[in-house]
Amino acid sequence: MKNQQTEKRPIDIYFDKYNEYHTNPANRIINYICIPVITFSIIGFVWSLPFPYLKFLGSYNGFLNWGSFLIAFGVYYYQRLSPILSYFMLLVIFAFVYGIVQLEVWQKAGGMVLPQLCIVLFVAANLLQLIGYKLEGKKPMLFFDFKFLLISPLWLLSLILKRVNIKY
Repeated sequence: MKNQQTEKRPIDIYFDKYNEYHTNPANRIINYICIPVITFSIIGFVWSLPFPYLKFLGSYNGFLNWGSFLIAFGVYYYQRLSPILSYFMLLVIFAFVYGIVQLEVWQKAGGMVLPQLCIVLFVAANLLQLIGYKLEGKKPMLFFDFKFLLISPLWLLSLILKRVNIKY
């Protein structure tokens, strides 16, 4: 019989490693702000990439795009790590997509171009994270494993769920 205490799920191993790089309170606060901004900017940028017009979609053409595929891949990956976290992340992604669609409407009305805005947000948030890693005294985690870019939103959600006593 396997010992439940010693065996960890892959998601818990990732979170333990992620926590090692985020012990400084200022760095954690920076990550609480930057992780959603980076996630939003990546989805928004990929959403804005030109996608071929598919006649059979009719008025839904704007909703099937490269961002849709990124979201599907992400949620599938998250579901394999933790179904509960993937469901909560899907809700967060829906909120992000709503914001992205509103930014597209603003762009059509003469506002800032969505890809440019996403690039500015992405660069600014990553610069802030580099400051956080400097405070931490460690190299950014992406230097070790790209998966941590994918894991970071789940890590943040896991902290929120722990606070409200929801097991993932």
